Amino acid sequence: MVQLYRYEMHTHTSEVSRCGQISAVELVRTYKDLGFSGLCITDHFLNGNTTVPHDLPWDEQIALFCQGYHKAYLEGKRLGISVFFGWEYSFRGTDLLTYGLGPEWLLAHPEIMELHMNEYCDLVHEHGGFIAHAHPFREADYMDLIRLLPRKVEAVEVSNACRTDFENALADQYADNYGLLKIAGSDNHVGYLERFAGLELPRSAVDIQDLIRTVKAGEAKVFVS
Repeated sequence: MVQLYRYEMHTHTSEVSRCGQISAVELVRTYKDLGFSGLCITDHFLNGNTTVPHDLPWDEQIALFCQGYHKAYLEGKRLGISVFFGWEYSFRGTDLLTYGLGPEWLLAHPEIMELHMNEYCDLVHEHGGFIAHAHPFREADYMDLIRLLPRKVEAVEVSNACRTDFENALADQYADNYGLLKIAGSDNHVGYLERFAGLELPRSAVDIQDLIRTVKAGEAKVFVS
């Protein structure tokens, strides 16, 4: 039987995401217990539902924003499970999972808080980042409309464990119609869930760039369990 390596692409920590209900350390322990090979910490960025105060200097805001990841990384290193850095960039309920760039990049680009979403995507791509549109057909009272950016993202989160089958089916059709790559994630805020979603790889990923290369090569498969 071929061994597959499972990776979670969408999680939140209570240290950084205001809606998070589980600490970074407990989150990592959960995924280790479930047999995952790795997870991405994608806390809500400073323009989303964050615990980070907005009246601090930029470097202090970024330091606080990264604390969930840093705690998760150290626990992952202790337990032998990979922890990768990312974030969920937001504009009025439209959320973009951003991978492949680190805290140093955030420190160098305070202007991202003022950019239009299209400009944000262009800047991320200019520096080698990778963007996936999270739960693109999610509906919520605080959202004024559903925005699609098929020319500005590489991938679509086609299975989100916290969204409805209907919303996920529309996301999958969206990816197919525009020839976009597909990822999946649990959007985990609490730890143990009724179902999980993520990617299965034929080998372990060395780092986030390696994971992205696997997605681009068509070797990563979406799973829901």
